Amino acid sequence: MSEEKILIIEDDADVRLGLQVLLNAHHYRTFFAADAVAALVEANMNAPDLIILDLGLPAIDGFDVLRHFGDLFLFTVPVIVLSARELEGNREKALKAGAKAYLQKPWNDDELLAVVSRQLAAAAKISAYRTG
Repeated sequence: MSEEKILIIEDDADVRLGLQVLLNAHHYRTFFAADAVAALVEANMNAPDLIILDLGLPAIDGFDVLRHFGDLFLFTVPVIVLSARELEGNREKALKAGAKAYLQKPWNDDELLAVVSRQLAAAAKISAYRTG
């Protein structure tokens, strides 16, 4: 059983629930934040192994959250952007800001799970190398 913890930063309760059901069914532990301030609190309290981030958050844009997490975690925690925003331009902007992947809503479950698994494996290799 997996012990990886995933922080879901999403303001839409239905989307959060859908992600929770999907990820918990695959033995990931999930916790949530509906805005940037709650995201920072949750990340500091729970030390996520991966973050799924929506760009359309209230008050503080997801790009700002992404930049702040980059500073906070020095890019050791992979961030997957999952957004309904138009793909054109946003993918490049998110990747330049530190995201490891960008997926469009509505998401494909198999694709999302594959990206989550791939990013967690890559992060584990980096962590093993650093402690190594």
